[in-house]
Amino acid sequence: MAQGQTAADAAGTGTPPAKRDRTHYLYIAVIGAVLLGIAVGFIAPDFAKELKPLGTGFVNLIKMMISPIIFCTIVLGVGSVRQAAKVGKVGGLALAYFMAMSVVALAIGLIVGNILHPGDGMDLSPTDKKAGHTAADSADEGLVDFALGMIPKTMVSAFTEGEVLQTLLVALLVGFALQAMGKAGEPVLRGVQHIQKLVFRILGMIMWAAPVGAFGAMAAVIGETGTDALRALATIMIGFYVTCALFIVLVLGTLLRLATGVNLFKLLRYLGREFLLILSTSSSESALPRLIAKMEHLGVSRPVVGITVPTGYSFNLDGTMIYLTMASLFIADAMDQPLGIGEQISLLLFMMIASKGAAGVSGSGIAVLASGLQSHKPGLVDGVGLIIGVDRFMSEARALTNFAGNAVATLLIGTWTKEVDRERVALVLDGGLPFDERTLLDEHGSAPASADAVPLEKTPAKV
Repeated sequence: MAQGQTAADAAGTGTPPAKRDRTHYLYIAVIGAVLLGIAVGFIAPDFAKELKPLGTGFVNLIKMMISPIIFCTIVLGVGSVRQAAKVGKVGGLALAYFMAMSVVALAIGLIVGNILHPGDGMDLSPTDKKAGHTAADSADEGLVDFALGMIPKTMVSAFTEGEVLQTLLVALLVGFALQAMGKAGEPVLRGVQHIQKLVFRILGMIMWAAPVGAFGAMAAVIGETGTDALRALATIMIGFYVTCALFIVLVLGTLLRLATGVNLFKLLRYLGREFLLILSTSSSESALPRLIAKMEHLGVSRPVVGITVPTGYSFNLDGTMIYLTMASLFIADAMDQPLGIGEQISLLLFMMIASKGAAGVSGSGIAVLASGLQSHKPGLVDGVGLIIGVDRFMSEARALTNFAGNAVATLLIGTWTKEVDRERVALVLDGGLPFDERTLLDEHGSAPASADAVPLEKTPAKV
C-alpha cells in the first residue's frame, strides 16, 4: 500500500487523498538562497560574479514561457466573449487608467525629488561619463520605431523573438477572429485551453529552479557592487524605496479601498510569493504568469485578466515613472545643472511615452533615462553613469511597484466593468479558497468568466 494512503482508499471505497502541497518549501529555499547569495557576494566577490549566469538562466526560462502564456490567456479571454465592444471597453478603460496613474507617479516623484535634492555633493568620473553615452546609444530610436516594432515579421516570430507587444497583437487578432467564427471557433478555444494548462504545468516545473536562480542573481550583484556604491548613493536609494512604498500604500491602497472595498495589505499578502520571486530575481516578468493565474483565481473574469495584465506590463509602469523622475533630478543636482519646473515636466512627459516602448527590455530604465536626457539636456547624459552602480537595487523597487500596480489595476478594471465576483474575492483573500500552488492552474475553466462568455467546458463550481 502506498505511503499516506488510507485503508478506505486501499479497499477502493474512498477517494484518493489530495497530494500534499510542498511548494512552501520552495519559497523557504528561495529565502535561504538569497541570504546565501548575499553572504557569498561579500565573502568571495570574484567568485560571486561568475555566478551571474545562474540568475540570468532562470529569468530566461521564465521569459521563455511568457509569450505562450500571454497568447493563450488573451485568446481565451477575447475569443470567449460574444461582444467585441466589451473587449474594447476593457482595453480602453485600462489604457486610460494606466496613463492617469503614470502622471500621478511622475508627480509624486517630482515632489519627493525636489524636496530631497539627492544628488548634491556627488563626484563624476570619466568612466561615469562614458557609461551614460553608452546607455543613450542603446535606447529606442523613437515612437515610430516603437509602433512599427509592434508588428511581427510573421505570426510565429512574435513567439520566437519573445516580444510581448507583438504577442499581444497576434493574440488579439486571433481572439477577435475566433469571436467572429462563433460556434465554429469553440473547438479551437478548447484546444487553446488545453495548451494553456500544459504551459502552466511546464511553468510549475521551472519554478523549482527558483532557489538556484535567486542565489546566482543575488551573489553576482553583491559581488559586482559591494558596499562602496551603496554608501555613496544611499540617499537616492532610500528616497526611492520610501517613495515607492508611499505610492503603493497611499495612492494604490486608497484607490483600491474606495473603488472595491478591498484591503490592500490582504491583496499584497495573497501575492506574497510573487513579491519574493521578484525581489530575488529583480524582474517583474518572472511573476507575470503567476499573476495571471492568481487574478483569475481571485475572482476577476478571464477577459479582464487576459487584457489588463499583459497590457499593464507594457503600459502600467508606475515604479519606472518614479525612478525616471528621481534619477533625472539626482543627476541634474549632482552635475550642478538643476532643472526648472518647466524643464522637469517636459522631460518626464517625454520619458513617460518613451518608457512604453522599452518595456520588458533588460536595462530599459537606464536606456530611457539616458535617451530622455540626451534629447532634452545633452549635458546631463554624462551623469547617468553615477546611478548605474545602484540601478540593480533600484530595479527591484521598480519591479515590485510595477507588479503591485498591475495587480491593483486588474481588480479595479474588473470592478468598474462589473467583471469580478466580489464574494469570491473576499473568500480568497480571507484564506477560505487557497490558490493551488502545485499546478498554477486552479482549473482556469472554473474561474469566473465574463457575463457574456461562451462556455468552453463544464467544470464544477468552487464557490
